[in-house]
Amino acid sequence: MIRFLMLFSLVLGMTFMGALASVFLKKASGSEDFFKMLCNVNLYLGGGLYLAASVLNIIVLRYLEYSVVLPLSSITYIWTMVLSYLLLKETITGRKAAGVLCIIAGAACVAL
Repeated sequence: MIRFLMLFSLVLGMTFMGALASVFLKKASGSEDFFKMLCNVNLYLGGGLYLAASVLNIIVLRYLEYSVVLPLSSITYIWTMVLSYLLLKETITGRKAAGVLCIIAGAACVAL
C-alpha cells in the first residue's frame, strides 16, 4: 500500500510539473521576438520543469507498466485546465469539465 501511494504521488508530481511547465512556456511565448524569448526566464523555468517531470516519468516507469503510466499521464490535462484557470484567467466551460470527468474515469479504469 505504501509503495502504491508513493508511486501515485510521483505520478501526480510528474503530471503537475508537466502542466506547470506548459504555463511557463505559454508565458514565454508572449515575448516580442525570438531573441527576447531566449532571455525570458519563463522559458528556462518551463524547460527545467519538463526535464524534472521527464526524470520522474523514468523513475515511475521502472516500477509500473508503460500501459499504466502513459494513460495516467493524462492527469496532466486536468492540472493544465486548473492552472490555466488560476494563472492565465482562462474560462472552464461545461465541455471542458465533461472532458475532465472522462479523463478521470479513464485513468481510474486503467489504474485499478
